[in-house]
Amino acid sequence: MSSIEDIATAVRSCTKCGLSGTRTNAVPGEGSDSPSILFIGEGPGANEDQEGRPFVGRSGKLLDELLGVVPLNRSDVYITNVVKCRPPDNRDPLPEEVRACWPYLEAQISLIKPKVIATLGRHAMNRFLRTREYLTSMAVRPCGGISSFSRSTTRLRHFARPL
Repeated sequence: MSSIEDIATAVRSCTKCGLSGTRTNAVPGEGSDSPSILFIGEGPGANEDQEGRPFVGRSGKLLDELLGVVPLNRSDVYITNVVKCRPPDNRDPLPEEVRACWPYLEAQISLIKPKVIATLGRHAMNRFLRTREYLTSMAVRPCGGISSFSRSTTRLRHFARPL
């Protein structure tokens, strides 16, 4: 796979796990081919499965709002997921589903070469922390939503660490 479009084509035709039989659309990812920031979520939800695009539901609206604070647009970043197909009933992805999709994510990271990877959700974060401890059991304080953020890009930079 030598381009982001090659990866997207492979993802759309993938049958490496059982999720391929329950999906409406695979969701390979979207955005700039050379972004500074790569956002990685857990997996597509119902809206994403219907549209074939990442983060288009309620979470996507929040992400768009947060990007606007910086200010960035979706076209300035790349957005993808650990698993590329929706798990039934929005259950957590199974380990074999994550393993089946992992080569696609590795290829995306290798081609995009982002300066920052921002993980969204515990499955995405746990893949990079390489720990068995779940994010929900760690000492994490919720920020309280967009109203808790100042309009200062300096404050937002503290949430993303360079590679």
